[in-house]
Amino acid sequence: MAWLPAYLLHGDDHDRVAERRSRLRAAAEREVGAEGVEVLSDEESTPAGAAAALSAMTLGLGRRFVLVEGVERWKDADVTAALVGTLTTIDPETTTVAFVAMEDKKLQAPPALATAIEKIGGSLVAERALKARDLPRWAVGEARRLGIELDGAAAQALVGAIGERRVRLERELEKLALEHGPGARLSTADVEGAVADAAEKRVWDFVDAIMAADRATAVSAYLALRAQGESLARLTGMLASRLRIALEIARRLDAGEDRGAVAKAIRLPPWQADRRVAEARDIGVATLALAVDRVASLELAARGDSTLDQDTEAIRVIGAVTARR
Repeated sequence: MAWLPAYLLHGDDHDRVAERRSRLRAAAEREVGAEGVEVLSDEESTPAGAAAALSAMTLGLGRRFVLVEGVERWKDADVTAALVGTLTTIDPETTTVAFVAMEDKKLQAPPALATAIEKIGGSLVAERALKARDLPRWAVGEARRLGIELDGAAAQALVGAIGERRVRLERELEKLALEHGPGARLSTADVEGAVADAAEKRVWDFVDAIMAADRATAVSAYLALRAQGESLARLTGMLASRLRIALEIARRLDAGEDRGAVAKAIRLPPWQADRRVAEARDIGVATLALAVDRVASLELAARGDSTLDQDTEAIRVIGAVTARR
């Protein structure tokens, strides 16, 4: 890979910014190893901290990489005072620095940083979130880039089944292209059959693992779903629904209702009702009630009401809910 001296990866499409960051870091680690990539984040991520890191002497051989996160919090004046001068002195043959800004309406990458990066021959990579109404048109164009054709209705079906996160839509389009081959013209039925069912199955596999108290499988499934763009809100909503149904069944069984009456009351197909009744009886009222409470707290975290990172909170809850046996 031909490296530039500096990059600014920024935008309000946080999934795509994160993917750009991951790809750049992976490419750097392939070249120099993980130990050759210095990462500045949290309190280390300041204009002065970045300048100090870039100015520090190193005994390592080969190109040096510095990845600086959280620059959307920086002030323009601090960048001008502490960092711009240092950026003009880095050696483009031996050093690459990448700045990452997860932007929103209030937080933006400092203009002085963008200007300085352009002046030294660096690259500004912006990832802007699309409005929901524009996603089907984008999907049509992305499919064409991958060598397949989607009509407008099929693109709308794709967005409806997968959601509005472009990273996840890209992954599903790539799968469709691999499955159907170059030149394929996909209908709404093709998309719904290939994508929606598979996406739902992966989510329910995650829920099934939690209900079976299989912590390792549940955590692995959760991380895979999040990596493909699944929202925490959707996952917690589906899990909470399953747990509440199980709790209702368990309470009815404890109250003395027979299996047939319970199955009829929950209004599920017979084969599914039998499985749910057995599941609820096996877990029990007390355990299910605690699980419902824990997942309710995770639903709040999915809306931003937590001091922890969402995924950290989710894995803690998965551990607690699956530790019942």
